[in-house]
Amino acid sequence: MHELQFIQDLATVMLVAGLTTVIFQRLRQPVVLGYIIAGVVVGPYTNSIIFIHDENTIRTLSELGMILLLFALGLEFSLKKLREVGGAALVAAVCEIVLMLWLGYEIGRFFDWSSIDSLFLGAMLSISSTTIILKALGDLSLKREGFAQVIFGILIIEDVLAIVLMALLTGIASTGDLAAGEAMEAVGRLTLFMAVSLVVGLLMVPRVVDYIARVSRDDVLLIAVLGLCFGFCLLVSQMGYSVALGAFLIGAIVGESTSVRRIERIVGPVRDMFSAIFFVAIGMLIDPKVLVQYAWPITIVTIAVVLGKVITCSFGVFVAGKDGRTSLRVGMGLAQIGEFSFVIASLGLSLKVTSGFLYPIAVAVSAITTFLTPYLIRASDPLSGLLARRLPSGLTGVFSAYTDWMGSISFSGQGAIIMKMIRRLVWHVIINMMLVVAVFLIMAYLYRRGYFHWDIFNGRLLVSRTVAWSIAALLSLPMIVAAYRKANALGMLLAELSIPERVGGQHNVKIRAVLARLVPLAAMAVLALLVAALASTILPPREVALVLVLIGLVLTWLLWRVLVQVHARLQAALRDTLDKTEPSDHRHL
Repeated sequence: MHELQFIQDLATVMLVAGLTTVIFQRLRQPVVLGYIIAGVVVGPYTNSIIFIHDENTIRTLSELGMILLLFALGLEFSLKKLREVGGAALVAAVCEIVLMLWLGYEIGRFFDWSSIDSLFLGAMLSISSTTIILKALGDLSLKREGFAQVIFGILIIEDVLAIVLMALLTGIASTGDLAAGEAMEAVGRLTLFMAVSLVVGLLMVPRVVDYIARVSRDDVLLIAVLGLCFGFCLLVSQMGYSVALGAFLIGAIVGESTSVRRIERIVGPVRDMFSAIFFVAIGMLIDPKVLVQYAWPITIVTIAVVLGKVITCSFGVFVAGKDGRTSLRVGMGLAQIGEFSFVIASLGLSLKVTSGFLYPIAVAVSAITTFLTPYLIRASDPLSGLLARRLPSGLTGVFSAYTDWMGSISFSGQGAIIMKMIRRLVWHVIINMMLVVAVFLIMAYLYRRGYFHWDIFNGRLLVSRTVAWSIAALLSLPMIVAAYRKANALGMLLAELSIPERVGGQHNVKIRAVLARLVPLAAMAVLALLVAALASTILPPREVALVLVLIGLVLTWLLWRVLVQVHARLQAALRDTLDKTEPSDHRHL
């Protein structure tokens, strides 16, 4: 009987969702709104003949929809595009998220909501909807416009910052408060985890996926990819982070494979089915009476979203050097909230820290702003022309002069080449240090799980810790050597640039040499502190550690060429993954 009720509930959800989305498609409105309305129709707060027997089962299926939705967003996320989005997207995204987070919090406090409710409201309002924006720009045939490319860059950075926000909100919800030091520590741990996951994942996962794609049918590839997705989500949840983070990260990693187009094609139908259930489940949580009761807050929040995002995004893009017309078009294109807002709202409910009214308010605001999005995009160009004609000529002259000045201070020629070299060396040092820390963290995790508590040691934990630390150090040697070499090259370049030949006279060469040595020594000192702090579980006593370090130095000297070759192969593998040629059907966000 239970199985029959499940089939009946699933059939009800899919039939009502299908009917409403056909209607919305005919009306040329986003089908997401149709899914949400379908949820309201079959939800427990609507007195109708259509109802769901087991809401918990539908919500469990909606969790799968959330995972697959974020996995698909990760597939469309491109690390190469992240490197190319430029300063305008970064400045605009940071301005938007910080100011909207503050604005949402202040609105919540104005209505006397709790601090946690206000904070979650600010987080919901700070992230725009990738799905809705892509749909609107595609319908209006504007995807290849210059302002649309800036929007894509902002959406990429927003997706990353949304994951950071969710991790911080989880920490705040679990402790009830998060001091500045704890916040920095949480962000640091999350950044380290994401960096290590990306680097290690990029070395392995794309090659495995491409091999499976070459030798297998679509159904086998689908099962393998979904196995990777759910397996990584399980790992992330055991590390104390949300499955949403895991789904997005593994999607970004799989998205760097050359078979990503094929994966998107075969995952698409599964994602569409379960994401439909996800949005229907969102609608089921909406009580129409609550919407009527909170009509005034919904109105205020909607106005805040539209005006706040237009102003903050336009300001950020303009400050970064874009002209006023482009800045306004970007701001009006981002004036809505969507899927990440729903995920953040679901997080608050699952953690039992937000009030019941917050979720339907967020959904109602999303529905209204989603409906307004295409009209705002259409109105952006006429509005920019109207403002250009109506604003005082002196003010428009100042704006134009600022834009020209920002364009003139960018690096060009030899300066651009030098900055590119410095950035590359800095990234190489950081990535190799992250890999070293990752190896020690993995060994510390295995030690805590008892993998080094062998019978031969007779319960002597000191020996077990020493063995775990020694293995971690041995595995890390290629990355340590690489970090030192890159830091040494960076030090030499910085010394050459920062100390002109006229400084120091005959001692100029010695001064440069001293500065050049300080950079790699500082990098090694930072690495040692990170390892000591984050892998303290397996840190042996000082005397033992000193002996092991000396042994490591001797091994490094003896095996220098071998270690350099090993790292060169790892680096080449990572570069091949990131610099691969895009498929013929060029990736759009």
